[in-house]
Amino acid sequence: MKKVLFLLLLFPFSVKAFNTSARSVILMDMDSKRILYGKDMNYVQSVASISKIMTAICVIENTDINQEIIVGDEVLKSYGSGIYVQVGEKLKVKDLLYGLMMRSGNDAALVLAKNTSGSIQKFVSLMNKKSLKIGMKNTIFNNPSGLDEKEFKGNFSSAYDMALLMSYAMKNKEFRKIVSTKEYVLKTNKNVYKWRNKNKLLYSYKYMIGGKTGFTKKAKRTLVTSASKNNLNLVAVTINDGNDFKDHVSLFEEAFSKYNNFILFNKGKLSIIGENYYNNTLYIKNKVTYPLTLDEEKLLKIKYELKKERKYKNNDKVGMIKVYLGDQIIKKESIYVKV
Repeated sequence: MKKVLFLLLLFPFSVKAFNTSARSVILMDMDSKRILYGKDMNYVQSVASISKIMTAICVIENTDINQEIIVGDEVLKSYGSGIYVQVGEKLKVKDLLYGLMMRSGNDAALVLAKNTSGSIQKFVSLMNKKSLKIGMKNTIFNNPSGLDEKEFKGNFSSAYDMALLMSYAMKNKEFRKIVSTKEYVLKTNKNVYKWRNKNKLLYSYKYMIGGKTGFTKKAKRTLVTSASKNNLNLVAVTINDGNDFKDHVSLFEEAFSKYNNFILFNKGKLSIIGENYYNNTLYIKNKVTYPLTLDEEKLLKIKYELKKERKYKNNDKVGMIKVYLGDQIIKKESIYVKV
């Protein structure tokens, strides 16, 4: 037998006034994945160097970033933006990651790909497998750098898919540390490097956490950034936007002025009014939050579905929480029991 209980919460509605000059754009809450604003967010085109977000996370998850490596001949095939490492140069994987994300080093991308998977082709396969696992359904990677000249074929994605990728990558503390770094100094056996992050918003916007810039003649300007204020953690993606830095600040400021990150449930013990079958032993494993406007006049409804199991053991799943905004389910969370 299934027992269903409802909790109703009211919030007023407000009209959103987001706007950019981008060909495609998305503003997403990184925690709940709620889309706060989007325009042609599933439009697929070359995305240039924001591809390096995937390169970085694949390297971090599949290598020892403190490992010292020697730059090989693969670097000779690089052109465009670079950190200008040389064949025979010794440095750590971590150092190349900083050069990759701060200075958009195409040479760093090739060296990291070769070191991680043994060949560029195998690394690209790793990138595409990861994209499918994350849920990036409109993405195809052909190289680790984002170059889209004929011989590189280009990387194709959408604003939505890139927001999913950034939301995933920002959960990794090493990635987060790298993209938030403003300046990096490195001494190798061949050179001394002083890098300054190309993401200008790290210097001018106080809520900025990190991001990645991109540009090719085909893709135009592409930009992925993340910002956080009052526990509201957002990601913005613009593709083909000649005013991208200003547009990202405008998107974040509009969202921060309208949305609060509401805590629907805290991790741990769960109390449900009228429920006594499980003798106050229910709990959930995750903290559940969702961004909502203070003046929304939509109906937030929380539905509890419990199964009255005759026999159950510790940590068994005995129900489900379903959270609705209007008629749409926005969150599901399993309910467990302690004995």
